[in-house]
Amino acid sequence: MTALKDFTARSIDGTDVALSTYEGEVVLVVNTASECGFTPQYQGLQELHDKFQGQGFTVLGFPCDQFGGQEPGEDAEIAGFCERNFGVTFPLFSKVEVNGPAAHPLFEWLRSEKGGLLGDKIKWNFTKFLVGRDGQVIDRYAPTTKPEALIGDVEQALSAQG
Repeated sequence: MTALKDFTARSIDGTDVALSTYEGEVVLVVNTASECGFTPQYQGLQELHDKFQGQGFTVLGFPCDQFGGQEPGEDAEIAGFCERNFGVTFPLFSKVEVNGPAAHPLFEWLRSEKGGLLGDKIKWNFTKFLVGRDGQVIDRYAPTTKPEALIGDVEQALSAQG
């Protein structure tokens, strides 16, 4: 597995999605949670998605309950919460683990491509990975990095040839 297109993930409605669907696009992959102090970032993620989706950009949200039990709901509850409270229209996926032996292969790959303060482990909800049009990881952002702070990097990635 050497690029985003090599992975498959289950959407929040239970269907398998080949991430090759996003080949040639700039993608922001985020592990999310509904009961976290960073949960309001859903609004900023949606705004980023809305601003750039017509230019070949999308946000992919992956709910995760590994940090403080802050994503306790089932997939349908999570989807309803995100739509109701933040108007989320970007793709959401079924709850995953991002660290440890049961980590989703996508997150194993993302972590190996761009380590963070804790080596390659993800330290909390709303860690973000920006993936270029070529399917390669451009950068990793801490949970405290607000989505609006990524606008310049997204614009640069969108203008790059991939």
